[in-house]
Amino acid sequence: MAPMPTITLPGPDGRLAPFATSPPAALPERAPGPFDRVAIAAAHVVADPMADADPRADRAIDWDATIALRVRLWDLGLGVAEAMDTAQRGDGLDWPASLELIRRTLDAARGRPGARVHCGCGTDDLVPTGRITVADVIAAYERQAEAIEALGGRLVVMASRALADCARSPDQYGLVYDRLLAQVREPVIVHWLGDAFDPALAGYWGSDDLDLAADILVDVVNRNAAKVDGIKLSLLDADREVAIRRRLAPGVRMYTGDDLHFAALIAGDAHGHSDALLGILDAIAPVASAALAALARGDRARYDALLGPTLPLSRHVFGAPTPHYKTGLVFLAWLNGLQSHFTMIGGRQSARGVLHLAELFRLADAAGLLRDPGLACARMRALLVTQGIGG
Repeated sequence: MAPMPTITLPGPDGRLAPFATSPPAALPERAPGPFDRVAIAAAHVVADPMADADPRADRAIDWDATIALRVRLWDLGLGVAEAMDTAQRGDGLDWPASLELIRRTLDAARGRPGARVHCGCGTDDLVPTGRITVADVIAAYERQAEAIEALGGRLVVMASRALADCARSPDQYGLVYDRLLAQVREPVIVHWLGDAFDPALAGYWGSDDLDLAADILVDVVNRNAAKVDGIKLSLLDADREVAIRRRLAPGVRMYTGDDLHFAALIAGDAHGHSDALLGILDAIAPVASAALAALARGDRARYDALLGPTLPLSRHVFGAPTPHYKTGLVFLAWLNGLQSHFTMIGGRQSARGVLHLAELFRLADAAGLLRDPGLACARMRALLVTQGIGG
């Protein structure tokens, strides 16, 4: 057997040392069997690096490469959560670009059996003025919901920065969600995104006390259970997720958004399990597909063996400051040849430093996720040269 490629990488202290890559894991390109969990990947977008545009203002997207990523996820048995924060929603991707992304993804899903798509519905078309009201928030949610449903899309009701800013009581949250849920055509996923992901959402549901906020969420969801498919919870608090999960009305799913503890939450316990709507699935899709098929066969040992090595990777990708996790997902897609460049909308590829990316490289290798180590090493060397390392 030929020796595996070796690359010189900086360690956490900045010192350079050789690193020998491992043989890539034997991973599927298509789902190896049915799942007994719903697994939805929040997918990133591929920027167009050749666009003659201002990267700070223009949303230049490589549509073909972006849709190809989604086709790969469907082939692996995963659903797609479209135009969410993983796609830089609210961090470079505005509402008009989001709606075009949703339209193109829904078009690509048509005619593909089992191709699940859930679409982010928010209030980011509101222009911050300091005078936004709860009525304005309701109207914004209604506009986006109508536009998405007109395309045949199902909704993920995203947490609203505008609502967090203008609401003065828990009752006002209830008013907004009751009004919107009364109108939707199909059951939605309600998203609670914690302030680790977005500091502007601190105090969501009307309280900084997370126990009280959870009470408000559960009350809103359970009284509208016929219009709620589930909750996507992104608090990075596994115990709290389990506690909320056990309080949900029958038929309402818990979609874990906990990229730090997802394996145990999806596996579940004697009282139930979480389904998944996760950004990390964008990066670990082949491993997740194989693991979920193993879990459905009752092979918990295989499930744990596959997902266990991805947990250190995910915890690194989603490390503080957590909003910059998107950079790691795009970086790994580039290393794996799923896109031709390491460029993001708004220049966000600069949000993580070279030491962070070098550790991500090592952790991806340990998880068996570098599908062509030679290509990954070549691309990593090219990046290091731009940082004055090697050459």
